[in-house]
Amino acid sequence: MPPELANVRSWLIKADHDRRTAVAALAQAPPVTDTAAFHCQQAVEKLLKAYLVYHRMWFEKIHDLEALLAQCITRDASFAELYDRVEPLSAYAVRFRYSGPDDPTVEQARSALAVVEQVREFVGARLPPETLP
Repeated sequence: MPPELANVRSWLIKADHDRRTAVAALAQAPPVTDTAAFHCQQAVEKLLKAYLVYHRMWFEKIHDLEALLAQCITRDASFAELYDRVEPLSAYAVRFRYSGPDDPTVEQARSALAVVEQVREFVGARLPPETLP
């Protein structure tokens, strides 16, 4: 596999690790929703970055999903259909990592995981099969 495709694949593998960690956190008794929500945000972030890496598009080292999605939209306008689903996850990058606000509900964390699955399928359909883990 050429190095540039291997790099895309490494982003996708990291995204999958975050997805799997979110699944595991939700499977705990009781579910660990703050950790699940954080890893859902991280998974979507890495999926979007994998797409940008594939297209050799520079991006800042940020956690702002809206900004990353906007970059993806400049390459493929169909990414705009993800906006309403992805936008709420940006807050999960930091909001629940520290003491303060109430943790997300189980339903919110499961909803975030559903977004991960949607973005994973969406991005995966736009990348070469050999990059997919």
